[in-house]
Amino acid sequence: MLRYYNLSVRKSPRLLFYNSLRHASGQTYEPLRILFCGSDEFSIASLQALNQEKRAKTGFIASIAVVCRPEKPVQRNLTAVREVPIAAVARHLGLPLYQIDTFTEWTPSMPPNLVIAVSFGLLVPSRIIRSAKYGGLNVHPSMLPEFPGPAPLHHTLLEGRKTTGVTLQTLHPTKFDEGKLIAQTPYPGIEHGAETVGQLRDVTAPLGARMLVHGIKNGLFIPPVQEVGWHKGDEGASKFTYASKIGPKDRHINWATWSASDILRRQRIIGPLWNYAESFAKEQHGSRKKAKRVIWEHGFRLLENECHLFPATGHPVIVGLHGTAQNVYIRTCDGNVLVADRIKVEGGTTTEAFQAARRTGLAPIPTTLDNLAELPHDFIAFHARLA
Repeated sequence: MLRYYNLSVRKSPRLLFYNSLRHASGQTYEPLRILFCGSDEFSIASLQALNQEKRAKTGFIASIAVVCRPEKPVQRNLTAVREVPIAAVARHLGLPLYQIDTFTEWTPSMPPNLVIAVSFGLLVPSRIIRSAKYGGLNVHPSMLPEFPGPAPLHHTLLEGRKTTGVTLQTLHPTKFDEGKLIAQTPYPGIEHGAETVGQLRDVTAPLGARMLVHGIKNGLFIPPVQEVGWHKGDEGASKFTYASKIGPKDRHINWATWSASDILRRQRIIGPLWNYAESFAKEQHGSRKKAKRVIWEHGFRLLENECHLFPATGHPVIVGLHGTAQNVYIRTCDGNVLVADRIKVEGGTTTEAFQAARRTGLAPIPTTLDNLAELPHDFIAFHARLA
């Protein structure tokens, strides 16, 4: 299903972004032959806005061609493929589409005079930017120079920022997010009210699309460009957070330093989270200790009632052995307790926490035990704290 954003311009553009009104003051330019490089839903909003402007026949945009990455094999057996979302949108809009994995030895069949890259993932080479008469533009979903990098939406939420904005910048020929800022949401940004990446994207995508169209209609890209933005100069630039790509290390829970709210926030934004846990496997001459990855696929919930059972931070305890439900309880560094009912242990499938711990040796539970009521306690702890 194709998604469409509400791209109507609000009554007061001054509330949305800085601008220099270059076109209104007499700047003119050729109708634009745009090479649009994109990938995901954030870039789709900008493409739709540009195509809407082109179809309106205002004279600003003559043509749009789309570049995206080719489809990729997914799943462990690589039998299925996943297409970049913007590819279907380009076809639906009837726009020329190029699917490439590298710009090496590739040149667009129709030379563009403006390159636009939005959430693309590849660095557009300098030869293509310089071959375009008006260079290149990029829409970035943060208040640059804060949160440059590939995952600004994730890091905005991970750091608990309540405000955000978008930036229109020129494309730098050799670096990401190092162009000249030509339009930006006024400082300190807008209150977004988002709790997930999808919600934050839905706030910033239409803002970025409107800013891009506004920048084109007002000729903000025509040299010499007028730089704007809330941060002036290079002083204090080191204090800004780089929005690095989210990877496994960002999901690896540190029970010694992450509070319950930290864990629940990361679970909501980038989950599922994971840990290493000690496992004891039976062998011919005893048992062998091994660290196995435990993935909290169904996440945690906060235990509302006060609990005095678990003295050690990050040491899981399975509770309810004599009842119908056996859940994992873990104390966090701030004294709260998180509860998980289902887990996935490395090499297995997601199942009830007790059964997973029993089969994989995460807790000292006899595999021959038929009746849990025979156990002396209603709870049993994992062999060691989570790592």
